[in-house]
Amino acid sequence: MTGRPLRIAVMAHCRHPIAAPFMGGMEGHAHHLVHALRARGHDVTLVAAGDSRVDVPLLPLMAQHYDRDYPWHQYHGTEPLNAHLDSHHAASLATLADMDFDVIHNNTLHRFPPRFARAVRVPMVSSLHVPPFDALCRAVRDSVAPWHVTTGCSRRHLAAYFPEGPPASARVVPNGIDLAQWPYSPRGNGQAVWAGRITQNKAPHLAIAAARCAGVALTIFGSIEDGDYFDAQVRPQLSGDIRFGGHLAGPDLAAEYGRASALLFTPQWDEPFGLTAIEAMACGTPVAAVAMGAVHEVLGPAGRFAAPDGAGLDRALTKAMEIPRDVPRRHVAGQFGLDRMIDTLQALYVEAIDRRHDPAPPVDFLPIELPPSLAARGVEPALQSGMR
Repeated sequence: MTGRPLRIAVMAHCRHPIAAPFMGGMEGHAHHLVHALRARGHDVTLVAAGDSRVDVPLLPLMAQHYDRDYPWHQYHGTEPLNAHLDSHHAASLATLADMDFDVIHNNTLHRFPPRFARAVRVPMVSSLHVPPFDALCRAVRDSVAPWHVTTGCSRRHLAAYFPEGPPASARVVPNGIDLAQWPYSPRGNGQAVWAGRITQNKAPHLAIAAARCAGVALTIFGSIEDGDYFDAQVRPQLSGDIRFGGHLAGPDLAAEYGRASALLFTPQWDEPFGLTAIEAMACGTPVAAVAMGAVHEVLGPAGRFAAPDGAGLDRALTKAMEIPRDVPRRHVAGQFGLDRMIDTLQALYVEAIDRRHDPAPPVDFLPIELPPSLAARGVEPALQSGMR
């Protein structure tokens, strides 16, 4: 615990609601984060899509999650979606600046919050959840300051944003889970599972091919994010020992993890972490994975690995099923517990608050990088009194 309870605004990504069953790892992370902070005695407000469902105060970033009106696969990179996100993030930051928060924990993927922290000296922790894309990477690098702490969820992930080496205000903070919600099962049933958002860059089709080649039954769980991909590359493969089990709530998914003998993990991007993998490992289920991004770093002794394109994944699957089930459980308990993550974040919140008045050169952002109405606030009286 810090010396005193803090007033914390947690900003979440707004593509989907923060509501169970979670659409993906970012949504689950935000939900567990705000409730764990509240359990530690902090005064927590979640800033997220207005249709989120949480047991802490909710400050709507927008009335409803943007994927409902601007589906990502249709609108990604388009002017209508960009304008929608820009206006709502700017308005939200202006609102937060006039409220009495000690620190903001930014989990959005938007370019405004990091630069706002840098320009206005707002104590902020910005947690990165995806590989760098141009707008976010430039914002993160533009906003380095003692009072703005940046976190990546693996060494590989943070290095992608700072290939020359991270600044002193950047840290690795692995994602954490509540092990009580992912109970250990000492035996598997000889079958495999795959879980996650069903989309091309998560690649369940690679899991299907590997399971078929290895002669292992496979059940796929998750939300269908890309219907065209599902119809073209997943649905035609569903027969016999390959089936689709739907999108499950946490307790039901934990039970399926615990019954399985292996999880197939098949990212086709520079994977920053892999929350589904540690959830399965917590249940005692070892992982067969493609070697992308931080997969080796996160899975450690609980994984067996194949080429990034999936070559050899069938052999990795049979080898993973031989790993004693106490190995993945102990690995997660030692590295990725929720309490460990919250302890680290609390310390970083205090660091950001304490270093708010450290010297740093002035910055001058272009209007497209940070709206002048936000940049002009300077260190406003409301922030001076609230963000100590």
